[in-house]
Amino acid sequence: MLILGIDTSGKTASVALFDSDTEVFLAQNTLYTSRTHSQVVMPMVKDIVTQTGHEMKDISAVAAANGPGSYTGLRIGVAAVKAMCFALGCKCCGVSTLEGLAFSNIQYKGTICSVMKARGELVYTCSYKSDGYSLEPLCDEGIISRDELAEFLAFNGTEVLLCGDGAADMFTDYRSPMFVIAPPQTRLQTAAGICLAGLSKELVPPEKLEVSYLQKVKAEKDLEDKNNGHDNK
Repeated sequence: MLILGIDTSGKTASVALFDSDTEVFLAQNTLYTSRTHSQVVMPMVKDIVTQTGHEMKDISAVAAANGPGSYTGLRIGVAAVKAMCFALGCKCCGVSTLEGLAFSNIQYKGTICSVMKARGELVYTCSYKSDGYSLEPLCDEGIISRDELAEFLAFNGTEVLLCGDGAADMFTDYRSPMFVIAPPQTRLQTAAGICLAGLSKELVPPEKLEVSYLQKVKAEKDLEDKNNGHDNK
């Protein structure tokens, strides 16, 4: 089965094509870009499919990073995956960006902590236990302060591999001897991690693919604040 992975949750736009029968990544392209993901993702998809000697109709399923991450990036990626799956008549699945990050570092045996910048001192995070082949969540995904995360990891009592765009700051600022940082090639989001995480997910029709922000978008916050202000009058 050919699985296409797409991640547009951060500054990297990443696509990968994975053959689950042979367990071989046929192609992967990751671009760190300031351009809008809508400008680069679909050309990247078409390019890797063509370069591997396949056609779009050969794709069996699509795994998409569905959050947390950039609101705009996530909306672009999920919308593109929905349109693609409708056109190809195939199913898809949503994959947590945090889980995808951990799967990019699946070879590490021990605790893997995915850390993504949110706003201010807040981070999106989740920790996993890895045996080198599979992951077991050690907590729920959430948005917490960096101090809270550092305290949680300290109580864990074991060496921790940090990955994600918040990993470098955690590693540098807290200087814990228990912290190990993922190498540059697997520190940020990759579609390869999304493909691997997607193997265990239920495939659904494209209309059921949704974004998971882990926090309210600005419009929702503004409306909530407005309504609360009105109710207090």
